[in-house]
Amino acid sequence: QVQLAESGGGLVQAGESLRLSCVASGTPSGGYSLGWFRQDTGKEREFVAAVSWGGGRTRYADSVKGRFTISRDFSKRTVDLQMDSLKPEDTAIYYCAGSRFGIRPTSETYDYWGQGTQVTVSS
Repeated sequence: QVQLAESGGGLVQAGESLRLSCVASGTPSGGYSLGWFRQDTGKEREFVAAVSWGGGRTRYADSVKGRFTISRDFSKRTVDLQMDSLKPEDTAIYYCAGSRFGIRPTSETYDYWGQGTQVTVSS
């Protein structure tokens, strides 16, 4: 069982940066990848980025490529999401998630979820 806890959300203006962090506790056998999803009010949850168990593979949604960077620190048991050049359409609750099935961009393949952290980008 894995427990995930996000931090770092807040209110910023368009063009600014924000860094989200997720701390993981517990380690299922075989390891797990970690990813970020987001959900805005009235919209479906969407994939943002993911990093593999070893940290060597990453995957990004087209909407954030070149602006967001995901990274994993095994010593701290964290996964961070550096978000640059933020846009109002990035406004959402951001969720950290863990998967035993690689870095797939579908929420159904993720077993573990954090409570979420709000990111609001004003224009």
